[in-house]
Amino acid sequence: MVLGVSSQAILWKTLATAPPTAFLHVSLAVAHALWYISLALMGLVSCIYLLKIVFYFEAVRREFHHPIRANFFFAPWIACLFLVQGAPRELAQVHHGVWYMLMAPIFCLELKIYGQWMSGGQRRLSKVANPSNHLSIVGNFVGALLGAKMGISEGPIFFFAIGLAHYIVLFVTLYQRLPTNVTLPKELHPVFFLFVAAPSVASMAWAKINGEFDNGARIAYFIALFLYMSLAVRINFFRGFRFSLAWWAYTFPMTGASIATITYATEVTNVLTRTLSIGLSGIATVTVAGLLVTTMFHAFVLRDLFPNDVSIAITRRKPKFSKILAHFRSSSSDMKELVLSVSKSPNTDSDSSVTDTDPSVTKGKAEP
Repeated sequence: MVLGVSSQAILWKTLATAPPTAFLHVSLAVAHALWYISLALMGLVSCIYLLKIVFYFEAVRREFHHPIRANFFFAPWIACLFLVQGAPRELAQVHHGVWYMLMAPIFCLELKIYGQWMSGGQRRLSKVANPSNHLSIVGNFVGALLGAKMGISEGPIFFFAIGLAHYIVLFVTLYQRLPTNVTLPKELHPVFFLFVAAPSVASMAWAKINGEFDNGARIAYFIALFLYMSLAVRINFFRGFRFSLAWWAYTFPMTGASIATITYATEVTNVLTRTLSIGLSGIATVTVAGLLVTTMFHAFVLRDLFPNDVSIAITRRKPKFSKILAHFRSSSSDMKELVLSVSKSPNTDSDSSVTDTDPSVTKGKAEP
């Protein structure tokens, strides 16, 4: 949710300031309102997850070791990068230390995740590769874009290089669809739209690093645009499953593609690029608004937004009544056997005690 709303703040900020969309006369107040909403959502989600860490740490631990859930640990830091980029004040006023503080946890997570991809074992890339892995890639490009806007020279290139190398490896692995890959359940099919996110942000990051939307940036943008269209035409692939928070995976890639299109239209200004910019921006905005309303409806009206999470369940299901009754019967039979054995044991002990204490009995038994 935070990724979708915070990226919308950047989109509306771009619509208000970019030359190709200047004729729309979009007010910056819309971008500022979306930024404050995303900031409030970030605070709310962070507090809830901190409570989860305190009271259900085992569930968090299982999420961290899950082949799909582990990638979502990059999401809060990417959202923070979006918040800094979409802030109402100018980026020149933001200290460079903020960028390093936000990129440090991303770098630490990458050392773990990428190291597991490379070293093999149960978490090698050929086994755990799935579209959600793009979250571990896109953070490099978002960080490179923000760092370049802030005037940092070496850091953005460093993270762009890391992201590019691992994006190529991940892209090829996912396209091969190896039989050892993790199969996403149907409810997580919206995550496939993350294919669009990495090249979209990469095109803008490289354009900012290089100072212009050159051929390298255009190649990345055209890849993103083609992936967007190839997913959009597969309507049946994204139908037939109930609403869940996974649907928010549509928002960030759509918004990223819209911003990249506006950036491209700034260099190549014509009717087609302007129309494409407005069209993709409208689709992204309607998608975010619709998902926000649907999420509120399921959360507060239907109250089915958070179903039982089987993949990280930390409690066992209660046994059925028949099993409880059978266990009670077996316990009762064991108790009866114990009572009978205890009731027989005193007679045996008394006989032995009489034999030991009465010499006449012993003598009688000894004589024929």
